[in-house]
Amino acid sequence: MTSDNRKGRGGWLRFTKMHGLGNDFMVIDAITQPVQLSADQIRRMGDRHLGVGFDQLLLVEPPERPDVDFRYRIFNADGGEVEQCGNGARCFARFVHDQRLTRKNLIHVQTAAGVMTLEVTGRNQVRVDMGIPELAPAAIPFAADEQAVVYPVEVDGQMLDLSAVSMGNPHGVMVVESITDELVATLGPLIEAHPRFPARANAGFMQVLAPDHVRLRVYERGVGETRACGSGACAAVVAGRLRGLLDERVKVELAGGELTVAWPGDGSPVTMEGPATRVFEGRIRPPGEARRPRRGGRPDNNRKKKGRDKASA
Repeated sequence: MTSDNRKGRGGWLRFTKMHGLGNDFMVIDAITQPVQLSADQIRRMGDRHLGVGFDQLLLVEPPERPDVDFRYRIFNADGGEVEQCGNGARCFARFVHDQRLTRKNLIHVQTAAGVMTLEVTGRNQVRVDMGIPELAPAAIPFAADEQAVVYPVEVDGQMLDLSAVSMGNPHGVMVVESITDELVATLGPLIEAHPRFPARANAGFMQVLAPDHVRLRVYERGVGETRACGSGACAAVVAGRLRGLLDERVKVELAGGELTVAWPGDGSPVTMEGPATRVFEGRIRPPGEARRPRRGGRPDNNRKKKGRDKASA
């Protein structure tokens, strides 16, 4: 993955740590500084013990087309690039505002899944037009002979009723009476890697509390369970609406907080609104990048050694 073939000054990269309801991100401006990172470097920076730690790395790049303001790229903690991240989109909008890369409140960004529209509605609030959900199996992608609201899927010897939805990334949504740790930990990775999802999937577990209120936990592909998943919240509301369980506007309760998701129905885009929080800013030298010697071409230890020898002569 690269935004520029040049190195930054001294190999250091400026970044901002952000989160959307606890779904956390390392955000890098690749417009005012050159960026060149490998998948291995992303994995190492994403390590919560040895690196910065994050669910996703977000890269802000110059637009590649005239009808957008920025290019928005997303990399999971495992180093793989993905198409969509709703919580990340809210943080992206606040970041470009905070960094004064734009003064617009309505921002159009290019993603691997298409163009997204982000609207800064308050100091920490952002509304995201997530686009029209994709339900055709081949486009999700999901292996099925024909489109359905609910698909019977065999997982670990048991038949589950799943809704398959793409919000620019694939989701398998399961409606449950109660969400437990064991349920998410056991079925989450199995649904994520199920062969009927050839590109893997985000596994959502939704408990309907009322027609306008659900509880949701999501096991994200390439990450594991996160405290919030914006695209997963949208997929869950779409699935619930198609099943006749939910109203047009729904409060989605996640471990990290609440999102408001609205979907009028077929042919309409899904909108999602929630907070975006800046945590801290910093600089990092990408793992594995050689340090540059100081002026004069000698490493510090050689300079100190020569100084000691001269003093004792």
